[in-house]
Amino acid sequence: MESGGPARALQLGPEEGRDSVLPAPVLVVEDDALMQRRIFGVLAALGYREDALVFAQSIAQARERMAAQPHALALVDIGLPDGSGVSLIEQLRADDPGIPILVISAWSTEDVILTALRSGATGYVLKERDDLELSLSVRSILRGGAPIDPFIARRILELAHSTPTTLPEANASPPAEEAQPERSSVDISPREHEILQLVAQGLTNREIAEQLFLSRHTVECHIKHVYQKLAVSTRTRAVFEARSRGLLP
Repeated sequence: MESGGPARALQLGPEEGRDSVLPAPVLVVEDDALMQRRIFGVLAALGYREDALVFAQSIAQARERMAAQPHALALVDIGLPDGSGVSLIEQLRADDPGIPILVISAWSTEDVILTALRSGATGYVLKERDDLELSLSVRSILRGGAPIDPFIARRILELAHSTPTTLPEANASPPAEEAQPERSSVDISPREHEILQLVAQGLTNREIAEQLFLSRHTVECHIKHVYQKLAVSTRTRAVFEARSRGLLP
């Protein structure tokens, strides 16, 4: 799943009927192999052929793909090995103001979501959703919609109800520069922070469990939640990301 198809090829979508077309090629920016396979399955079920899909595992690869040909739809992760997918969204939007861009990410923090939407994302869905929900989000964006994950929609409604002026101001302001100081606002619980500190010290899950009098399963669950909140998949990346956000010294 490394290469893509011809520029602006159109594929018939069997579930949509012979008169319908699917915009192609589709740029999928995702570094996790399992998630790549999930997205491939979702798009294949919608009628996309493999040669209509362009996969990239990093921002650098995505930019290479973008330089080689235009794309008609983009599915972008936020937490990528060489940076934030937000910068890629900005470039995609600048290159083609009409391209639908769906973020599929583990990030569920307010600052990241709003920054992605301000930067040009058309929709935002969390990776934790099942394949059917991902498929519905892609279908929505293909029909001109702006799919927003139910969790995010609920959070936006809470903001609207609690601070009426917050949301319009957030929508009106740009940027990456303003979002940067908020990067430390990841919702890490005290226990997760405690475990993260021990991870940074090089302790294994077994050693952490023994030190905190917890089961290894509990430690593994906490670490999994930390990974999700920081949008990482390894202990090294978790520590690096936590330090960059001021969560660790």
